[in-house]
Amino acid sequence: MKSAFLFLMLMTNVMVFAQTNTVQLIPQPVDVQVLNGEYTLAAGASVTFSKPEAQPVARMLVQKINQATGFKYSDKQGQAGSIQLNLNASPDTKLGKEGYTLVSSSKGIVIAANEPAGLFYGVQTLFQLLPKEIESKVPVKANWTVPAVKITDFPRFAWRGLMLDVSRNFFTKEEVKQYMDEMVRFKFNTLHLHLTDDNGWRIEIKSLPRLTEVGAWRVPRYGTFGERKAPMPGEKATVGGFYTQDDIRELLAYAQTLFITIVPEIDVPGHSMAAIAAYPELCCTKDTSVKVNPGSNFAQWFGDGKFKMFIDNALNPSDEKVYEFLDKVFTELAALFPSPYIHVGGDECYRGYWENDAGCQALMKELNTTESIKLHGYFMNRVEKILNAKGKKLLGWDEILEGGISPGATVMSWRGIEGGIEAAHLGHDVVMTPTTYTYIDYTQGDPTVDPPIYSHLRLKKCYSFNPVPEGVDAKYILGGQGNLWTEQVVTLRHAEYMTWPRSWALAEDFWTPDEKKNWENFVLRVENQFGRSDVAGVNYSRAMYDAIVRATMQEGKIWVEMESEVPGVDIYYTIDGGMPGIYSPKYTEAFEMPEGPITLRVITFRNGARIGNLITLRPNDLKARAQGE
Repeated sequence: MKSAFLFLMLMTNVMVFAQTNTVQLIPQPVDVQVLNGEYTLAAGASVTFSKPEAQPVARMLVQKINQATGFKYSDKQGQAGSIQLNLNASPDTKLGKEGYTLVSSSKGIVIAANEPAGLFYGVQTLFQLLPKEIESKVPVKANWTVPAVKITDFPRFAWRGLMLDVSRNFFTKEEVKQYMDEMVRFKFNTLHLHLTDDNGWRIEIKSLPRLTEVGAWRVPRYGTFGERKAPMPGEKATVGGFYTQDDIRELLAYAQTLFITIVPEIDVPGHSMAAIAAYPELCCTKDTSVKVNPGSNFAQWFGDGKFKMFIDNALNPSDEKVYEFLDKVFTELAALFPSPYIHVGGDECYRGYWENDAGCQALMKELNTTESIKLHGYFMNRVEKILNAKGKKLLGWDEILEGGISPGATVMSWRGIEGGIEAAHLGHDVVMTPTTYTYIDYTQGDPTVDPPIYSHLRLKKCYSFNPVPEGVDAKYILGGQGNLWTEQVVTLRHAEYMTWPRSWALAEDFWTPDEKKNWENFVLRVENQFGRSDVAGVNYSRAMYDAIVRATMQEGKIWVEMESEVPGVDIYYTIDGGMPGIYSPKYTEAFEMPEGPITLRVITFRNGARIGNLITLRPNDLKARAQGE
């Protein structure tokens, strides 16, 4: 009996080992069975599709295979191809709209789904089953085999999103397309475009031309966002850009081929400095000196979410002309975007200028309130009526709950999970996007290595995210989203570095059943994906290999504690002024730093080879870390 049990355990471990070494997929499918054998791609073979609506997916598959292999695959309608894309004659209810089955054997590959979106995601899985060379832009020699598997797969959530902030720094339409190309490899289906803010208005509104003539441009500045010099009188605004409505149509058409929904955001009533620079009459102060902000400081933050704005960057909720302005904006937006949602921001709105404005005071009296937050609620409800009249749903950050909003509004919970819990209990649909798990603009390695920003989020923390909080009815949780704010992100290469691999973790959070997630196994799959990204020319961060260095103060002495985020990593350090390596002290337990001007240097190795970045911490750095600064 004991020997039978041991044999069973051995065979289970062998099966797990086989799966993790032959099938390394992100996100992890619902069910994967590894079978015997493999299928080998052959020159001149074909991809067949069962119905005409599946042809675009077939052509996309053929194009990628031919690009990487040079095999000259063709696509045609039928069910006799080496690779078959079949739409189910009778829908498989468990697959839904985006699920699929994939069966590969020595005879060929069959992907089946209820709808073309499911075939598309099945094809994304097929790409990851092929060798990494499938990502090559030119024909290369490779072992073009696919392991024999049987996969059944469907998403946990309908909303699997990434937000790209194109206001703080502008990204061209070609760069946005490339970002979408990278998203769909991991089954993301929603791109939230943050189109307007204090730092730029990025979409053409034909009835309000100054929004892009003025609002899309700012004066040139370099350096850390929030520390830059304010615009000078007469200084020319030359940095920026915007999307014409034709550009937007092109992006939407491209997104449709990738089964991506683009959700536009016009951030109001706060975060409106670019709009106010173009039309100063929209704010309470009507300040004609307001310029598009280039990254200079214009606020004081007190903690606990409280702040004061030195420049009026909020629309006036008591002025009817503001709602006429918004009606024009949303009329053109609604005509462009097929998304049922338009995101209207609603976050971080400073109400100090409202409280000193005669018109706002009169409106508060009319509303029988002395609380300026009620003006925020009044504003958002007016905006919701404008959107509803155009057949759109209002989507906003969780501050929209504070002033009161109709149950029909959808909430993005960003200030932790609490806003999502409250919204769900009130009957709102919710997209979970809390800073604590999904803000991929935060540093991901040691703050001395990564470009500095105000908070921190490591890969393992992203992977631990469960979008359904305890005690919340899952029917109200549409899904989740990672957010890339771009104050410190100027180029697409940097955007990629911030997005991957943390959004690989989020992709699994949003697609894979929570009980099937496994951190150690995920790390193996991330490392496999690093190689695929190298071939594809996609940038990513390797911060998961860097040591986590913590300092504490104990009886006036600084103690250092270190750990690795991933298994199998050795940490070496020096405090003698030398550079650390495998012959330096190996970290095994917390230690006390000697007094004096001593620098701690830390580096990680695996199997005798350097794998992480050098971390250098001087006495003041350690002291600040110990004091929680």
